[in-house]
Amino acid sequence: MTLKDQLQVVPANAEAAFISPSEAPKTKAEDAGPTLQEAIERNDALNEKLDALNEILAKPLSEILADREKSEEAALAWDRFGAMWMLSQRAMRRVALDLAAQLGVSEEEVVARAMANANAVLNGADEVDLDGTIAPAQLQHIARHRNFLRKQFRTG
Repeated sequence: MTLKDQLQVVPANAEAAFISPSEAPKTKAEDAGPTLQEAIERNDALNEKLDALNEILAKPLSEILADREKSEEAALAWDRFGAMWMLSQRAMRRVALDLAAQLGVSEEEVVARAMANANAVLNGADEVDLDGTIAPAQLQHIARHRNFLRKQFRTG
């Protein structure tokens, strides 16, 4: 390798040497900007956003904070519900496996039965509230997330 192979000759305008084609100056046709229709549409979209923001800012701060507090309370309620659900699921799994062991049923059979029951609920074949232990709101919540939950309970 010669010294010339290692050297790079930089033109007098060094910055011009490093401009990528996408950063190159635009021609007058390209620099014309948006059409009148595009500008009007963008202006309308920005006005809608501004109106929505002004609507929020027109509220008293106490009302804005109250909405936020309600949202946080709802999130906390769902978080607590999730914790309660996980605890109950763990406890019921333990009970099911203990009872199955006493009856000589394998863990695989218990899991297979649980999956079959979950799929029955997801497919609407089992809307039983288990003698009132499942609230209607819980069944509605399952129904709202049915497509997501089906992915979780696919067999095979």
